[in-house]
Amino acid sequence: MFITPALWLAAGALGVAGVSLGVDPVRSLVHENGTMALRMLVATLAITPLRQLTGHSDLLRLRRMLGLFAFFYALLHLSSWVVFDQGMDLQMILSEVVKRPYLLVGLSAVLLMLPLALTSTTAAQRWLKRRWTQLHRLTYVIAVLAVWHFWWQVKKDLREPIAYAVIVAVLLGWRVWKRPRAAKARSAPATTQGTA
Repeated sequence: MFITPALWLAAGALGVAGVSLGVDPVRSLVHENGTMALRMLVATLAITPLRQLTGHSDLLRLRRMLGLFAFFYALLHLSSWVVFDQGMDLQMILSEVVKRPYLLVGLSAVLLMLPLALTSTTAAQRWLKRRWTQLHRLTYVIAVLAVWHFWWQVKKDLREPIAYAVIVAVLLGWRVWKRPRAAKARSAPATTQGTA
């Protein structure tokens, strides 16, 4: 299901199965992979509120897969730009990153995703313990950077980046709103025990 857009884009890039990426296939390839990365990132952030609202803990298994797909599409987004748009010319790539700050913001988001992807296993979670949770909170920073990258590079129609910014703000706002309540709920039994 999550791999279908990548297969469609690959078919379009190779010109098979009648799939076309339009008049500017490179731009379509870069844009669509970036959009999929952002969608997967938003879906990853949505898992915690959904789990808290529905009580379905099994949603947590889906979160890891969504996060890995977000990284997968972010890598496709970056590599499509590097290979097809920039022709793997390192000097031109560095020049573009310096000249266009939104590229630096996007690159930062992808680089921050790397340690999260590398530590997405159960073994890494056991090994890192509490530090694993702290490390994976980088997802919040990555989401902000991804929206910022998208917003900054759009020239005229800002409706799509604004929509993503609102969704990410709501999902992060939910966490801020729930955190004091969760802390209070955790400390309540200890307080009751101490006074009994």
